[in-house]
Amino acid sequence: MLILYKQIKCLINKSIFEDIVLKLMMKSLRATLTALVVMLCSNIALAEGAVQPEGPSAVMQLVFFGGFILIFYFLMWRPQSKRAKEHKNLVGSLSKGDEVLTNGGIAGKVTKVNEDFVVVEVSEGVELKIQKVAIASALPKGTLKGI
Repeated sequence: MLILYKQIKCLINKSIFEDIVLKLMMKSLRATLTALVVMLCSNIALAEGAVQPEGPSAVMQLVFFGGFILIFYFLMWRPQSKRAKEHKNLVGSLSKGDEVLTNGGIAGKVTKVNEDFVVVEVSEGVELKIQKVAIASALPKGTLKGI
């Protein structure tokens, strides 16, 4: 770059060269200043006239949070606790002679009830020990005869 500068300086008169360099510097300075002014003016316009968007207020956040809690309660927690309560009553009311269906899909008649287990007869002479919590539902009387 320096060599090129020296060669041009030798070829062209010194005053003409200085004029060209000065004009180029003025052009780049003018472009830089123009860009700077545009940036400053746009920031000033945003600060004075434009309303900056705000986030939701604390009250709205609490309302949304409360809404999510209510949705969670009514759609998930309450139905699950209701089903658990019904299952607990079913397991507590099991007695000899009830026809039941297990979680595994085994249907049979209760022949013996212990504290934690139930003995279920699935066919003549075939009895299975099953945990009480594995009983899915109680079937109406006579359902096993129809199967």
